[in-house]
Amino acid sequence: MPLITVTYSTARERPQLKTEIASAVNELTAKILRKDPKVTAVIVKAVDAADWFAGGRSLAEAKLASYWLDVHVVDGTNTKDEKAAYLAAIHQRMGELLGPLHHESYAHVDEVKADAYGFGGLSQERRYIARKLEVAPDQAAA
Repeated sequence: MPLITVTYSTARERPQLKTEIASAVNELTAKILRKDPKVTAVIVKAVDAADWFAGGRSLAEAKLASYWLDVHVVDGTNTKDEKAAYLAAIHQRMGELLGPLHHESYAHVDEVKADAYGFGGLSQERRYIARKLEVAPDQAAA
């Protein structure tokens, strides 16, 4: 149930790029972070290269692309190795989609507490407790 925001800038703009970014991010999040793609939300926003500055120069001037990806997951649901693999895979895929990347391209796995994060009006902690209560006590010991 992650909420993922991707902001990007590229000279390779094309009609399906936002869909391609959302699909790639959803796929990598499911594969590497083990998040259910059916309850993953992705917001994709484009920024003009003249409006994005890195290292004191606009991306338009540098003739480079960049991105900022922010994914929210429940604290403790992913290992350090999974997060590292995810960040590397996201960076590689964004380079393929956007073109040569400025080294100031970012991804952030934001781990939030289960009691403070949820969807559909229920926190992830409440969902966890509800699933546990659905298991009969004699089955839980098995």
